[in-house]
Amino acid sequence: MGELAWMLSSGSTRCTMPVMLKRFTLAALMLLPAPLAAQEAEAETPPTADEPEHIPETVDIVLDTTMGDITIALETERAPITAGNFLRYVEEDRFDGTVFYRAMKVAWGEQPNGLIQGGTQWDPERILPGIPHEPTTQTGLSHTRGALSMAMNEPGTANGDFSIMLGDQTGLDANPQATEPVWQSGYAVFGYVIDGMDVVQAIHAAPTDPDKGEGFMKGQMLAEPVVITEARVVGGQRPTKTSQIALQSLNQKAEGPILTGCWMVQFTA
Repeated sequence: MGELAWMLSSGSTRCTMPVMLKRFTLAALMLLPAPLAAQEAEAETPPTADEPEHIPETVDIVLDTTMGDITIALETERAPITAGNFLRYVEEDRFDGTVFYRAMKVAWGEQPNGLIQGGTQWDPERILPGIPHEPTTQTGLSHTRGALSMAMNEPGTANGDFSIMLGDQTGLDANPQATEPVWQSGYAVFGYVIDGMDVVQAIHAAPTDPDKGEGFMKGQMLAEPVVITEARVVGGQRPTKTSQIALQSLNQKAEGPILTGCWMVQFTA
């Protein structure tokens, strides 16, 4: 059985009040169809020798944490808005000093499984306006092991909190055939861990405080949050042209209203 709840803060830096609770079965999660874009990609004719396979452009980011480094390939070509937003937080030092604060564990699937969550925790001094949603049906990305996914209340509210998947959680991908809007939209994948999954697993395995957190999140909060001491771009890489255009658009909206909300997921075996 799985449960999904959105938490919404009202000027607070923490998400404490459940806004909505959705239930779905593990069977439904496991049987959700692959993203439409992925299905279409499989049907495409492979490139010939004269047409080398296109490799989407990425920008590598390192999260220096108190438990080690995590290197991420931001999908700046396939998810330019979401990856561009994350890159903006990095370049403006908005992640420096934030923490990984949650380790959600699930008993099913290959172990360890679940996710870790971190970021700005909706700190009004750090967050920027929410960004347009890029569903996985549009980007062709998926919630597989090592995927980074934006936390959000509803499409258009994602800002500075994110999760890293310990195992495949493809039920979080967009599913146009779903009857409920939340599952039609899914959540936005914008990058993958390319080095440091051992650090992700160590954070996930760190002790949690049985008294911290509220509702279904009680017991999922790390007893000692893991600090992101610095987030930086590797080797002076720059965003792709597509991502630069997206960044310019986002910067033009930076003076707009801040939408605060957070995405919290719970799976129970």
